[in-house]
Amino acid sequence: MEAGNQLSLKHRLHKIIFEADTRSGKAFDIILILSIVISVLVVMLDSVSSYHAAYGDWFYSIEWFFTILFTVEYILRIITVERAKGYIFSFYGIVDLLSFLPTYLSLLIPGSQFFLVIRILRILRIFRVLKFAKYIIEADQLQEALASSRQKIIIFIYTVVTITVLVGSLMYVIEGAENGFTSIPKGIYWAIVTLTTVGYGDISPQTDLGQMVSAMIMIMGYGIIAVPTGIFTVELSRVKGGKQTTEVCPYCSKEGHDADAEYCKYCGGRLNPE
Repeated sequence: MEAGNQLSLKHRLHKIIFEADTRSGKAFDIILILSIVISVLVVMLDSVSSYHAAYGDWFYSIEWFFTILFTVEYILRIITVERAKGYIFSFYGIVDLLSFLPTYLSLLIPGSQFFLVIRILRILRIFRVLKFAKYIIEADQLQEALASSRQKIIIFIYTVVTITVLVGSLMYVIEGAENGFTSIPKGIYWAIVTLTTVGYGDISPQTDLGQMVSAMIMIMGYGIIAVPTGIFTVELSRVKGGKQTTEVCPYCSKEGHDADAEYCKYCGGRLNPE
């Protein structure tokens, strides 16, 4: 009987901490998001020298309060899942760990606490809190489209890198050090800036031949920008999403399950192990 009560308590805590379909779960996530926002603001304000001089002690105390709070929350998440490893190595698990770890590291490495702005990533949980199911579906579709197009994008990036290396080397030969192209890496830097149509203007070709090559690269840049967009758009059009819930698998800690699903589509674990 006692073991059954412990299991029931663990299951209730899991629904409160990981899901937003209940009133208590929604309240937990709202409090969590407010804590994240306040803690990020404190870190940002603490980086301003005038505020740090005036309120540094307050910022320090508040930061440790949130660090302890997020540490306890992280431990509870590990305890309430069926497979702790699935949560620890998930995207949210890593972000949750990084949300408080820098404060402890700051005891050994001064200044590392400013990496706590990573906490802002945890506000992604607001999609579940406000039940923006369509945004969760859209996020899953974007992720799937990116995964499907990654090979094409890698080849595209490799092609762009090859072009910039060749053009950068060519401009080094054409322009030379007297026109600012002091090395091949400097030429590659100019090629990247020009090809991406950023155009800082700190280096520019002075010879007629160099300016002609520059014009060709700028025109090519407009065409190249459209390539990854087209690849991604095609893959995204192939992805179709169905009705999903905010339910989180207690074994692998992944969400985005169908409304009528009884088992996790990622690991096969039962979604409600009672």
